[in-house]
Amino acid sequence: MKDDPNMRMTLYLAKRAVLVDYASRMLGSRDVAEEVVQEAFIRFVPASADEPTEPQSASYLFRIVHNLALDILRRKKMEDSQKGYNAPSWARPQAEPTPEEALLLCEGVRRSMDMVAELPEDQRVALEMHRFGNYTLEQVGEHLGVSVSTAHRLVRRALATIALRLDRER
Repeated sequence: MKDDPNMRMTLYLAKRAVLVDYASRMLGSRDVAEEVVQEAFIRFVPASADEPTEPQSASYLFRIVHNLALDILRRKKMEDSQKGYNAPSWARPQAEPTPEEALLLCEGVRRSMDMVAELPEDQRVALEMHRFGNYTLEQVGEHLGVSVSTAHRLVRRALATIALRLDRER
């Protein structure tokens, strides 16, 4: 059975709108999707009867569109990674805070440090060692002469006290 280019053209025209929707969902742009579907048309309907042809089916047409869209997505990803946009969000430059935001941050840090200073001595030392000095609870307990569970309880109490005070200030 000979493959008829007119049947391919008919199939393409019948599926064109669905193909554009399909490519739009993949690419996020209707304009780019239109270009992909036009390229798929060139590959699906041969220019002459002498060209070798693939099977005539809607699934083959969808496969062409899918592959072309994937090529575009891969190319875009490669271009973005070469520009350095592929960095994680924490590594990207952050916007400078406004003077008001910087003042509020400094004020918040000052209030928090005042709250830490007002804690009972053992809670303050345990909190500072564990959270600021990166000491383990075992090391904190050893320094204070208490058990690990007591050191944990001191750190937890200190954090809870500060959280309650901050909550009351709001």
